[in-house]
Amino acid sequence: MSVASKRETNRLKRMHLYYKLTGFYSFVWESLKKAALPILIAVVALILIDLYLIDFSSVFVYVTENFAPVLILFVFLISESLLGLVPPEIFIAWSSKMPHPVVYLTLIATMSYLGGIISYFIGKWLLTIPKIYNYMEGKMKKHLRQIRKWGGFLIVVGALLPIPYSMTSMAAGMIHYRFTSFLLFGLLRYLRFYLYALAIFRLV
Repeated sequence: MSVASKRETNRLKRMHLYYKLTGFYSFVWESLKKAALPILIAVVALILIDLYLIDFSSVFVYVTENFAPVLILFVFLISESLLGLVPPEIFIAWSSKMPHPVVYLTLIATMSYLGGIISYFIGKWLLTIPKIYNYMEGKMKKHLRQIRKWGGFLIVVGALLPIPYSMTSMAAGMIHYRFTSFLLFGLLRYLRFYLYALAIFRLV
């Protein structure tokens, strides 16, 4: 093994030890466990409602025929910019009923990515308003502490897992996390949407 390889191996071991000691792995595991049950319940509920109460296919066809796609994309952008007010899964299901599902799926993934960027700058803007900053810092104290400790890895988790990505992005802005790194890690948001679509497209 070369000297460079040994250094890289040692660096990865130190990173692993750091994230282990600071509780990052426990945080991810607990987040997954908390998210798993609500997601499972939501999926089962959607299936039962679709079977016995509402034909979701018809609902989404109605939406696509009566509302302009630009309006729906704009609503999703607002949602993703303000703490994820509407679950992204609803919009993924909507995209499945569009003429070109993959294109619209990519568009809503882009809206989510842009929403994260807007949240990042909202976080930076909050720093200029003492009263709002103090309020948000109190509400997001735990999140801010975590992102200071784990940086990019928490952004990765926020992009991939059912953790409010907008909140993670806002926290990144509040601590002045490097913007270029934020943009890079945030690209994993696309992967999340494509993976979720594999399941949701089959349901609706």
